[in-house]
Amino acid sequence: MDHDLVQDHGGLRVDGRKPLELRQIRVRMGVFGQADGSAYLEQGKTKILATVYGPHQPRGAAARSTANKSTKGLVNCQYSMAVFCLSSGERKRRPRGDKKTQERSIQLRHAMEAILNLETFPRSQIDIFIEVLQVDGGDYCAAVNAATIALIDAGIPIKDYAIGCTVTLPDSSVKYDDEIGGIGILDANNLEEYGPGVTLSVVALPETINEVTKEPGLIVIAQGSGQRLHLSKLEGMKSRALFGCMNIKKILDLAVRQHLNSNSLPSLFNVHTLE
Repeated sequence: MDHDLVQDHGGLRVDGRKPLELRQIRVRMGVFGQADGSAYLEQGKTKILATVYGPHQPRGAAARSTANKSTKGLVNCQYSMAVFCLSSGERKRRPRGDKKTQERSIQLRHAMEAILNLETFPRSQIDIFIEVLQVDGGDYCAAVNAATIALIDAGIPIKDYAIGCTVTLPDSSVKYDDEIGGIGILDANNLEEYGPGVTLSVVALPETINEVTKEPGLIVIAQGSGQRLHLSKLEGMKSRALFGCMNIKKILDLAVRQHLNSNSLPSLFNVHTLE
């Protein structure tokens, strides 16, 4: 792939961003009235709809598997990609139910289990559904962000935000000035993610500190890349991704607070608008 797709002559990325600059993030909560919680998230041109149902009694196979196990609840995640979500050259490939979406469902469940107090929901199940409406890089990380907001909208207590952010190490011939510690560019779009480099999807729990390492909890997932990643570069990429996760959390937390202030607090204090 031509380097002009990754970097222009001014030292910026293809879409004009700096190496540490995130794409614009837009969030709406409570967008689907039939669900217990829902959120719509745009991260650049990547668009995600997340819905949450529960906690409720397990059904079918889940009910049978928990018949003698009441210590904690279950999380069921389904990750789907709309047929029209991909670029025009890929529309004939049906992305729903393939190996990639099955893996994403498992990865999403692990991330959600890390922030839920499942012991407080014995013999219960929480369903989280993700629908990827449009893809332009980082769909899994955006899905984690949307699912976290949907859980909050459902009123389900969480230990911490689960925040996803991609970090991409472009072709070695592309140079960027370091603004903070670490290496790589944050929040890749589709051209950068599948360019001549390597991309990591990192999910962080910014406020959950590991007692041994004294660092936030991290879940690192390697995805589509054109090169192998040398282990010597992994820590630098994780460090930079954590910086991105913390900034994304600030954006999402502000959106949650604004939603609660505009929707929950007036009814809580019986405040009515005069006509």
